[in-house]
Amino acid sequence: MKYVILIHSNPQPWGHPTGDYLADFQALPQAERDRISGDFERLLTEMQEKGELLGGEALGSPDAARLYRWDAGRAVSGDGPYSEAKEHLAGFFLIDVEDHARAEEIAAVFAGPGETVELRPTMWPGGDDR
Repeated sequence: MKYVILIHSNPQPWGHPTGDYLADFQALPQAERDRISGDFERLLTEMQEKGELLGGEALGSPDAARLYRWDAGRAVSGDGPYSEAKEHLAGFFLIDVEDHARAEEIAAVFAGPGETVELRPTMWPGGDDR
């Protein structure tokens, strides 16, 4: 079963890893920050060894984004993302796991202090969740 894990973060200040730039994460004692980071790195290694991690990327600053919308019969570009948004997409990971429970287990480790993580199943061209 394939899922995408979407990492949402505050765009100010912007950087990766996102936790290093979030007040909730920075407020933790160093030992707790080290534990959380270690758990994340161990999970990534485990996922790579099991073939569950298909890919992922950190995304650049939302200031560099462009939005494309259909208007009057053609695509029109503009600055993006929405300026009123408090959170923006910071990155994503594509995973392929045995079942939904494993996807939930993985997503829980991705969700650090001050971050919002979205777990969403992918769909095949016919619209079926797989």
